[in-house]
Amino acid sequence: MVNIGIVGLGFMAATHLKAYREVPGARVMALCNPSGRHLDGDFNDVAGNLGNDEPIRLDPASFKAYRAYKEMIANPEIDAIDISAPTFIHRELSVLALKAGKHVLCEKPMARSTRDALQIAEAARDSGQIFMPAMCLRFVPEWRWLKEAIHDGRFGKVRSAFFRRIAEPPAWGQTNFLDGPRSGGALFDLHIHDSDFVQYCFGRPSAVQSAGYSSVSGAIDHVVTQYHVAGEAMVHAEGSWSLTPGFGFNMSYLVNFEKATLDYDLSRGDQRLRVCEAGSESRHLPLDEPDGYVAQLRHFVDAVANNRPPTVVTLEDGLSAVEICSAEELSIDNGPSAVGQLIFL
Repeated sequence: MVNIGIVGLGFMAATHLKAYREVPGARVMALCNPSGRHLDGDFNDVAGNLGNDEPIRLDPASFKAYRAYKEMIANPEIDAIDISAPTFIHRELSVLALKAGKHVLCEKPMARSTRDALQIAEAARDSGQIFMPAMCLRFVPEWRWLKEAIHDGRFGKVRSAFFRRIAEPPAWGQTNFLDGPRSGGALFDLHIHDSDFVQYCFGRPSAVQSAGYSSVSGAIDHVVTQYHVAGEAMVHAEGSWSLTPGFGFNMSYLVNFEKATLDYDLSRGDQRLRVCEAGSESRHLPLDEPDGYVAQLRHFVDAVANNRPPTVVTLEDGLSAVEICSAEELSIDNGPSAVGQLIFL
């Protein structure tokens, strides 16, 4: 049994709690929130942009409640710390937990800056403990299927790929999310999923060129990036939480291969993945696989239980994702308003 303590008790913690119930060998034995909110185990008022709206209420007797994260990290019975706290405290929490001999699952982004991410990486390597960035998109069935299709070449080479993740401003956690210098705005908190998925599919880009603007946080809240990757594929991604309230949230991709076009759109529900293959009629492909969060947490718990590093997403992947987003931010800051400066990685 892997004993887990969760610090930060907002939407992502509630999402993880639901997923842990489907992870064999995982036991959430401690919760921590300095504000005291949700330490009674009642998360019924928590909402977000993904997952179901199923209410979650824990038996207060099933876990130990903490308001001081240092006290929770010091608990010798806890094997791993799940960091679902705001971005600005990821570095401090990660380093403390790793030095205390705990394994760490850290929500994205791994850190707000490359400097902070490098400090986490150094602490992880020195400690010998497992550190896994929670880049859940790599585990979402339709996105994992796309990665496999690119890797095995079943549809030929990729000619172009466009990823889109767009939303209205977050209606929860605004004290943290809308403080751009600490959260990184939509670029670091939302768009980073696609920047990471680009490197997962095509390798680390050699350069990025971005355009974007700020609307609600003081950081970049709408971004469009061209990624320079190995091969001939044109790869772009758009991320935003600057859309008009009422729009909600959507994510999609359109990937054109030599022999097929793959079209994913979350808003289509059960028909969200469409495959248009040369010589065949267009078809919708249902994937009956575990939820991405469940698959992600199973991977982490399995890594901890067997004392072996995770393979789907690594410490280096999390660090690289922060470096890519930092380059995108620099491209926007340094370039003209319409088209950003080309930044080499």
